[in-house]
Amino acid sequence: MFLLKLLTRNALRHRLRTGLTILGITIAILAFGLLRTVVSAWYAGVNASSAARLISRNAISLTFSLPLSYLERIRQVEGVKSVSYANWFGGIYITEKNFFPNFAVEPKSYFELYPEFVLSPEDKRAFLADRKGCVVGRRLAERFGWKVGDSITLKGTIFPGTWEFVLRGIYRGAEKSTDENQFFFQWDYLNETLKKTAARRADQLGVIILGLKNPQTAAETSLAVDARFKNSLAETLTETEKAFQLSFVSMTEAIVVAIRIVSYVVIVIIMAVVANTMAMTARERIGEYAIFKAMGFRGYYIAGMVFGESLFISMTGCAVGIVLTFPVAARFGKIMGAFFPVFQVERSTLYLDVAFCLVVGLVAAVFPTWRAVRIGIADGLRRIG
Repeated sequence: MFLLKLLTRNALRHRLRTGLTILGITIAILAFGLLRTVVSAWYAGVNASSAARLISRNAISLTFSLPLSYLERIRQVEGVKSVSYANWFGGIYITEKNFFPNFAVEPKSYFELYPEFVLSPEDKRAFLADRKGCVVGRRLAERFGWKVGDSITLKGTIFPGTWEFVLRGIYRGAEKSTDENQFFFQWDYLNETLKKTAARRADQLGVIILGLKNPQTAAETSLAVDARFKNSLAETLTETEKAFQLSFVSMTEAIVVAIRIVSYVVIVIIMAVVANTMAMTARERIGEYAIFKAMGFRGYYIAGMVFGESLFISMTGCAVGIVLTFPVAARFGKIMGAFFPVFQVERSTLYLDVAFCLVVGLVAAVFPTWRAVRIGIADGLRRIG
C-alpha cells in the first residue's frame, strides 16, 4: 500500500504532464481498438460462415449465371443434403446512399439452409404465400422505420425497372455476429418478371447453395460438383462458404493491411510519448534516487519505482481507453451500419489493448531505470547542489 501511494503521488506530481500523457494513451487505445474492430468487421462474413455449406457459382465470374437446370443434377451428387439458390439483386432504395444487400432467394430451402436467420412461423407463412413479399433484418427495419405490411419500392440496376414489395417478416440473428441488414424476396417474382421483360435472362441463378450431409466431405463434394459440369457451357466453381467470403475480402486486402499497420504505428508512437515522459521524470528525480541509495535502498527498489510509475500511467490510460471504446464503437457501428453490419469489439482486441499497454509501460521505463540505477550517490547529490 505504501509503494502504491508513493507511485500515485510521484505520477501526480506534474499533473498536467501526467494528464496529457494519459490522454494520449487513451486516444491511442481508442484508435487501436476501433481500427482492430474495423478489421474484425471486415472479416465478419468469413467468421460467420458455416462449414456445412458450399457455394457453387460460374467458374468465369460471379457476373455470369448458372442455368436453373443445374439444381437437379447437383442434388444427385453424393454428400449433398439440400440445395437452394439466390441472385444478387442490387436494388436501390430511394438513393444510392441507402445501400443494403438485397437478394432474390428460394424462400423455403434458403431459410432452412440458414437457420441463423430466425423468422417467426407466422412471418414465414406470410412470406411464402405472397409472391411480392419480402423479409428484412431487424437492424435494417429499424434503420428505415419499416413495419410488417409496409410497401417497399426498389429501383433495379442489374434488373432494370421499378420493383414493388410488401414487407411480410422481420428476421433476427440467432447470434450477435449474424447480419441483420439484409433484404430477401422471392426468386420466382424476379424470374416471372424476367420472362415477360427479358426472356433470355430468365431461369438463371447467381449462386447455388449446397447443404452437406457431412462437413468433412466438403472437398470431395466440391470436386464432384465441378466435375459434373466440366467442359459445359457454364462450368462451376464450388467452394466452401468461408472461401467464397474470403474471395471478396481479398479484393480489398491492401486496405485491411494498411489499417493493421496504422493500428500498430499508433502504439509505437504512444510508446515514444510515454518514454519521453518517463525520461523527463527520471532526469528530474536523479537527486531523489541518490538520496534513496544513500539511505540504503538498493537498485531494484529504485527500478520498481520507475517501472511502477510508468505502468501506472500506461495502465490508467489503457483502462480509460477500453471503457470509451465500447460507446464509441457502438456509435461508429450505427453510423457505418450499411458497410459494417456486424461491428462489435472482440475480446481479443481488449487483450491486445492490455498487452500493448503493459509493453509500452515496461519499454518506456527501461532507459530511465538504467540511468537511475547507474547514477552514483555523489553524482546525484551534486546535481541537487
